[in-house]
This record gives sequence, structure tokens and C-alpha cells, in this order.
Amino acid sequence: MSKPGQTPRQFSTEFKQRAVLRLEAGEPALAVARELGIRRKLLCDWRAVHRAMGVAGLSRKRGRKVGWRPPSALDGSSEPASAAYAGPSAAPSAGELARAKARIAELERLIGRQQADLHFFREALRLWDATTPNGGAPISTRSSKK
Repeated sequence: MSKPGQTPRQFSTEFKQRAVLRLEAGEPALAVARELGIRRKLLCDWRAVHRAMGVAGLSRKRGRKVGWRPPSALDGSSEPASAAYAGPSAAPSAGELARAKARIAELERLIGRQQADLHFFREALRLWDATTPNGGAPISTRSSKK
């Protein structure tokens, strides 16, 4: 936020795009922000908007951004189905593709862990059934004395 009595600086879309492309190329955000004389958070916000909306998101005016949600809200859980599928003619942006690939990798890891758990419990159950004399039936804990 700007200091009291100052008006906020306005940056061109090209300026924002060049800054974001430097981040995407691997330059540290802090170094780029210092060189450009802006806050690191602002630079990271521009990158998030660029990943979510592309260059069109960088040309938006300050204030409430209609139709834009931060990247953490774009995990697919709260997005309507109509927004998720834009039709065969709409090509996904690089950011959308990267998020989709990351989500696929996360789900594949989850499935792998679940398969390992199932294998462990199936083997444990097989061994339990083989070692119990009554085939794994519950044993009564009641006393025979009255």
C-alpha cells in the first residue's frame, strides 16, 4: 500500500509481463523486485494473476477483480463444472497445464500410498488367518465362572 498522501504507482501491462517473465525464467523474486523498485509481494501477485488469467489478467485495473480467484482457490474443488470445461476450441494456458500436471502427480502418489496400504493389510490378514486356530473368528472374553 502507498504511503498517506501518495497516489499508487501504475505500471504498464508490458512492464508487468516483462517482470513476470523474468520470474518464470528463474530469477529470484526479491532480486527482480529490488531492481524494479517494487514490493516482492506485488511481483508475486502479478505472477499469480498471470498464471491464472494470462496477459489479460495483468492489464486489469486496481480494485476488485471480477472473475479472478487466487491460485489456491483454483484447485478445482470450488470451481463450477462449466468453468472447468471451456470446450474443444479453448486451449489451456501454460499455467493451467502445469497445475493439472501437478494435480495428476499428487493423485498418483496418493493412489500409490493406498495400494501399499492395501497390500500391507491384505498380507497381515492372510498371516492372521493362518496363525489363529479358529480361522480368525472372535474369541470370547467372558469368564466361564458364574
